Amino acid sequence: MAQINIFVENTCEQLKIDEVKIYNDSLKMAEYLISQKEIYNASCLADYKFSTLSFDIVLVNNEEIHRINKEYRNKDNPTDVITFAIFADSPKSERFIFDEEINLGEIIISLDKTASQAEENNKTFNDELYFLISHGILHLLGFDHQNIDEYNFMVKYQNNAKAVVL
Repeated sequence: MAQINIFVENTCEQLKIDEVKIYNDSLKMAEYLISQKEIYNASCLADYKFSTLSFDIVLVNNEEIHRINKEYRNKDNPTDVITFAIFADSPKSERFIFDEEINLGEIIISLDKTASQAEENNKTFNDELYFLISHGILHLLGFDHQNIDEYNFMVKYQNNAKAVVL
């Protein structure tokens, strides 16, 4: 299995979280997802040789994710998670691997939205947060949910991945 480097940053001053725990749990979820043959073989990684994967998780407040959502997606509202899958979303001819390392991209999560959705859905904060992190990791690997089958596929693996750490 490849080495996985994750950079976790919490810029949401209102909600303090244990960034080391988020890093360790995100690493376990990423390792789980990549170890699943069905995921790996259908992912953006399948045709490439690499020894390291890296991605960022940035935790923000509603104001910041609203700004990003408006600027990059032309949606004038806060959302729970935005993923910039720079490797998966690039044409194959423009994907690059430097020193056998693939930078998958960045997952941005609103901790405010995470907290409100957890309350609305009668879930714990960590349950909702890990659901969103695993969702972002799947997007980084090239998965989407444009139809019900894709959505169900992603939700199945999101739930399986968070079960690894919860």
